[in-house]
Amino acid sequence: MAETPDADHAAARPITISVDAMGGDQGLSAVVAGIAMSAKKNPDVAFIVHGDGKALRKQLKKRKILDRCEIRDTAGVVRMDDKPSHVLRNGQDTSMWSAIEAVKNGEADACVSCGNTGALMLLSVMRLRKLPGVNRPAIACFWPSRNPGGFNVMLDVGADIKADENDLLQYALMGMSYARNGLGLQRPRVGILNLGTEEFKGRPELKLAHDLVAEAAPEANFEFVGFVEGGDIPSDRVDVIVTDGFTGNIALKTGEGTATLIRDFLRDAFKATPLSRIAAILALTSLRRLSKRIDPRRVNGGVFLGLNGTVVKSHGSADATGVSSAIKLAFRLAETGFAERLAARVASVGTARQDGAPDGATNEQQE
Repeated sequence: MAETPDADHAAARPITISVDAMGGDQGLSAVVAGIAMSAKKNPDVAFIVHGDGKALRKQLKKRKILDRCEIRDTAGVVRMDDKPSHVLRNGQDTSMWSAIEAVKNGEADACVSCGNTGALMLLSVMRLRKLPGVNRPAIACFWPSRNPGGFNVMLDVGADIKADENDLLQYALMGMSYARNGLGLQRPRVGILNLGTEEFKGRPELKLAHDLVAEAAPEANFEFVGFVEGGDIPSDRVDVIVTDGFTGNIALKTGEGTATLIRDFLRDAFKATPLSRIAAILALTSLRRLSKRIDPRRVNGGVFLGLNGTVVKSHGSADATGVSSAIKLAFRLAETGFAERLAARVASVGTARQDGAPDGATNEQQE
């Protein structure tokens, strides 16, 4: 992934990541293993780990990273089938609530959780609050692509199934800022996902969003490429794909399933005959490169955009590699001061739309 342009923003103190250790399908041990991988690769990250204190201490000591972690003992766990509203009313003793609270109180720079997406979003919105001017927060993810940096950004991928034209405009602005700070792109190319590239196609809110985003592009200093189709998601035509959460989530899960299917088909094909096994040995380096390129774990972590704080949602089924990837993403965003830059971007464009003032160089530097 490209180096971010704002790495000099890093604070003197270590970046602290708040980790909900209890919510994933793989259990506490997988989360701790992911923390250990991150700790080994990055000496500048510290952790506040939330969950069963006794079990955590044992696992962290076993991994020899106890000195890098502060343990917050919590009795409750948010389960995958828990209703978000129930968690909001009764989840104060859970590891998820505690992990978000550490960000709210300024003790941690970002939160990572493998837990229930709906509950995590609701708690994040209620505890951290939305940025002024943001109607609907969005979940943004990195998508493997043909672009030089290797990834595109897509949002929303599941925060809210609805999105009107103003929401899609906000997604475009937040996604553009995310691409700048997460992919190091100075002038991201933004497109709106539709069933065709022609301007007359699509639902009314998409057509209205098309005009709003095109109008905002010069002020916010990004390139609007218009409507894009599903085939453009992994292409080099666009850097940021904007859509509603219903469509985005289906596209995301379809892409992940397809990548896994291709990997399984290749494995089966190379095991089919003695000759194919020999071919697999000869092609081992290339196969490993392909497997790494399409491995969903490498881009594990959807970022909740539009909140007063950084929250990264890891896949519920993430293993140690996936958890480590989510932590790496949280660290990079915290290092660049992304939450503050995003707040400045949303505020500056909102003001510009109200009074017609251009988004000048000062605001661009802030982002």
